[in-house]
Formats: sequence, C-alpha cells, structure tokens
Amino acid sequence: MSHADFRTKEAFESSLGFEPIAPSRAFEEIAAQIRELVATGRLKPGDRLPAERDLSAKFKVSRNTLREALRALELSGMIELRKGAAGGAFVLPGNSGVVVNGLRDLYHLGAIKPEHLTEARVWLSEIVVRVACERLTEEDLKALEANVAQATKADKAGNFQERADLHREFHNLLAAATRNPIIEITMEGVMEVMREFVKAIGPSDNPYTLPSRRRLLKHLRARDADAAVAEMNKFLERLQANYMELWNSRKQ
Repeated sequence: MSHADFRTKEAFESSLGFEPIAPSRAFEEIAAQIRELVATGRLKPGDRLPAERDLSAKFKVSRNTLREALRALELSGMIELRKGAAGGAFVLPGNSGVVVNGLRDLYHLGAIKPEHLTEARVWLSEIVVRVACERLTEEDLKALEANVAQATKADKAGNFQERADLHREFHNLLAAATRNPIIEITMEGVMEVMREFVKAIGPSDNPYTLPSRRRLLKHLRARDADAAVAEMNKFLERLQANYMELWNSRKQ
C-alpha cells in the first residue's frame, strides 16, 4: 500500500468516528454504531469496514467480541463476511432475506397462526391487485402470462410441487408490478410462509386456480381494478376455506 493509499484509508476510517464502548453487551453497542453509520450514509453498500485488528483497537474490545458483533450484523443482512486476501466485512445493499426468514421463524414458533396467514394474504392481495392495475407494464403482463402457461403444463403433467411453486411466484410477480419494495418484500415473506403451510397440509386437488388466473389476467389487461380485485378476493376466500378445512382435519 502506497503512502497516499494509506492516508486515504486512514482518513476514511477516521471520518467514521468509531467510539470506545462499555464492556457490558459490547457486541450490541458495536453493531448499533455500525448500523448508525449505514443509516447516516457514512458507510454505503460496497464499503469495506476497517480490518478486525483496527476495529477492535478503536472500540477497545477483544477480537472475539468484535467478531460476535460482525456475525450479528451478518445474520441481520447488514454486512457480508468474506474470507481470503481480498476478504473482510462489506456493507450489503438491502435485501428481503431477513424479513422473509423472520416471518418463517415466527410461523414455526407459532406466533403466526394459519388463520392469520390466510387472512393477511387476502388483505394484502387486494392492495397488490389494485395498484398493479395502475402500474404494471406489458413486460409484467407477459411475465404473468408465461407463469400461468408454465403452471398449466405442470398441472397437466401432475407435478404438484412445480405447480405450487409457480402459483406462489405468480403472487410475487404481481407484487413486483406495484414497484413498491415494501409491498414486494411483504408478499415474498407471506408466500414463503404459505409454502411452509401448504407443505404441512400436503398435496390437494385445486381445479379452480388456473381458470381464475386467466380471468384475472383479462381484467389486468383491461386495467379493470374492481373486476380484478373481485376475482382475486373470490379465489383467495375459496382457497382460504379449503386450506383451513384441510388444516383443521389434519389436527384432528
């Protein structure tokens, strides 16, 4: 490293303003400082954090304590820890993994009940369909139509798993058409929990999904939000009743 590079690195690290922290719950305080630096834009996606030895010296903690904080940040999706000569701790761009995993864990822990899941899906889908009617593009429509075509093939082939995956992906594609990342991430999380729920119920006949999809696509192409919402609500309420019947019979 040249003298100029060293000065640039030193200036960058000094600008971050890391502060020594108290020993009690030290890793939480370290993580909080790094989160604050990301929140204020002083650390940006792609930035590499200072080396472990430098960070531990600035925070006045052991390397083990520092690593605990970095692992916590990695689990939260804030940073990525890379190994090797070009490795280190790098700030990540935002991703949906943490939210999706969190909802899945809440479902497995019992904090999210099947009735909460199916009910929330109905409410969320109404918003998604109405906004998508206003914002979806021709590319969005073609992606949705291709999804239905693939699901039709999987259905004819008797491939339950592929059909179920494509049915869930349809909702994610529709959510993406809203151009709102919060809605997209929320739908992704709900559909991931639905995957766990359907897996617990097991395969079942579902002759009404694909006909409903085709009717919905016609309404979306016509930008008829009221008709599209009515179709989606009718379909999901029927599916919800079917799922809950299967779930309740499974528990008996």
